[in-house]
Amino acid sequence: MLSTDLRDNVLVVRVEEKRIDASKAPAFKDEMTRCIEAGQNQIVLDLSQVDFIDSSGLGALVSCLKRLGPRGSLAVAGATGAVSRLFTLTRMDRVFALHQSVDSAVEQLSA
Repeated sequence: MLSTDLRDNVLVVRVEEKRIDASKAPAFKDEMTRCIEAGQNQIVLDLSQVDFIDSSGLGALVSCLKRLGPRGSLAVAGATGAVSRLFTLTRMDRVFALHQSVDSAVEQLSA
C-alpha cells in the first residue's frame, strides 16, 4: 500500500493505491503508525496516485497527524482532482500543509 523514501531527513511516503476508503484506511493508518513509531517525525505524504479518499481515509490522515503531535509535521503533496477538492470542502487544507509536488514539501520540511 505504501512505499517510502528518505530525503534530507524527511520521510516521503507514497500511497500506491488509487483509493483510501473504508476498506483501505485501517491498513493505511497501521502502516503510517509504524513509520511514526519508528521515529520518523517529518513526513511528506505523496497522494499523486490517489483518486479518491472517503471520510474513513480522511480520518486516518487526521489520526496520523495527531499521533505526530507537536514534535512532527505531516505535509501532503500531489493531491489533485477529487482529493484536492475534499481537502478544500472539509477545510482540511487549513490543517494540512498542501503542496503541488513532493520536492516543494520536502524543501519546506527540511528547512
